[in-house]
Amino acid sequence: MLIEITPETFDVELEIAYATADNFTGQQIYRRPRALLHPDAAEKLQAAIILARRLGYRFRVYDAFRPLEAQWALWRAMPGSPYVADPRRGGPHTRGVAVDLTLLDRAGQPLDMGGPFDELAENAWHEADVPEAAQRNRHLLLGLMIAAGWDCYLKEWWHYQLFNQREYPVLSNADANADMM
Repeated sequence: MLIEITPETFDVELEIAYATADNFTGQQIYRRPRALLHPDAAEKLQAAIILARRLGYRFRVYDAFRPLEAQWALWRAMPGSPYVADPRRGGPHTRGVAVDLTLLDRAGQPLDMGGPFDELAENAWHEADVPEAAQRNRHLLLGLMIAAGWDCYLKEWWHYQLFNQREYPVLSNADANADMM
């Protein structure tokens, strides 16, 4: 059973990118914008939220659980890409153990990360040559998430997943009772 991540229950802002056409595919993938996580991932997200709050920050969540049907849609848009997990093998999003997010300041504005969410290029890599302030913000996000028990994906500054992601099953929209597709 996946847990719904809402502004009321987790004190996050939601901007579910794949519920709009404002994503790398140019198409709306999710019919309904929801952020769902496996309970283990939800617990680690809550830990990160507490750590961020102590420093005066909040999170904006762009994506969490991604039904297998949605993963196929992303794969068809960029087959073989290092940025999109092959749906035949599954990935951390299709298992409900990954989250895409950024940090918001006290005024609710996103911190400058040197490039937008879903910028599927080398500029999105953690080691990218971005301005110093953006690099500092990326390191802040990385530090908060690692301290809360998350693993990162080095090619996307916004993507975090559980270390043991392969231990969780791949889920479709129906399997997860997600009502997203």
